[in-house]
Amino acid sequence: MDLTNEQLIEMYITMNKIRTFENRVAELFADGKIPGFVHLYVGEEAVATGACANLTDKDYITSTHRGHGHLIAKGGDIKRMMAELFGKNTGYCKGKGGSMHIADLDLCIMVANGIVGGGPPLAAGAALACQYLDTDSVAVCFFGDGASNQGTTHEAMNLATCWKLPVVFVNENNMYGISSCTLNSMCVPNIADRAAAYDMPGVVVDGNDVIAVYEAVGEAIKRARQSKGPSLVECKTYRHRGHFEGDPCAYRNDAELEEWKEKDPIPRLEQKLLEMKLLTDGKISEIKSALQKELAEAEKFAEESPLPDVSELTEDVYS
Repeated sequence: MDLTNEQLIEMYITMNKIRTFENRVAELFADGKIPGFVHLYVGEEAVATGACANLTDKDYITSTHRGHGHLIAKGGDIKRMMAELFGKNTGYCKGKGGSMHIADLDLCIMVANGIVGGGPPLAAGAALACQYLDTDSVAVCFFGDGASNQGTTHEAMNLATCWKLPVVFVNENNMYGISSCTLNSMCVPNIADRAAAYDMPGVVVDGNDVIAVYEAVGEAIKRARQSKGPSLVECKTYRHRGHFEGDPCAYRNDAELEEWKEKDPIPRLEQKLLEMKLLTDGKISEIKSALQKELAEAEKFAEESPLPDVSELTEDVYS
């Protein structure tokens, strides 16, 4: 699957945008400016970027508790995202959802989800709607290795295959479900091996290679658009930070972390683009400077936005 030079540069910008946003969120959380929990996407940027580069505004995604990267890659507004993290009224959920529950229905970002395994049934539902309405749209379901062991995930995959729904299950295998290593929580070497039970294609890709992710997810999306049913794409990746901010990470060692940092997806693509002469050191500095400016504007917007009024306590809340 061919990528234009412009697409490659755009993917580089998107990955840096996610990294810039997440690094600043870590600082703001440590300073006590962000309430609740945050689960950061640092190290996994290639998965969201490569997958979402195949999508249109009419295609759906479902996200996870570690969803900032998915939202940015799908085109989410970082001003509204930051405001939501700050608990402000101008946020995506008017400050009531926080980090784990951002949605933008105009961009078909259904919802980030604090429930492990909560996304697959929603993605199957969105795909069913696409099929019923006979549109060309598809649904992409991001889920982690922990969610791969949840019954909801397997029920969604089973239903998606039975009804040949236009959905792609994108597994972000970062090796740890909270503190449980996948080596201790599953009896097959790859999550994608489980696709055979549902008679759907299952492939494993290097989740730190944005081009590999783009190509694998792109093939699965093409298949879904042709009414051939779902696919499972497992992306092997690694989170640089803890499960949540404040996690002491006692369950993994420094050597493992350093080994994975050597495979950081952003420098890998950067080096490739430098070799292709699509980027220069000057252009890289220009991109990063522009992203810092955009982020500073988002932070200022969040800080200056009002908190929700007490009178709105029960508005937009459902059970």
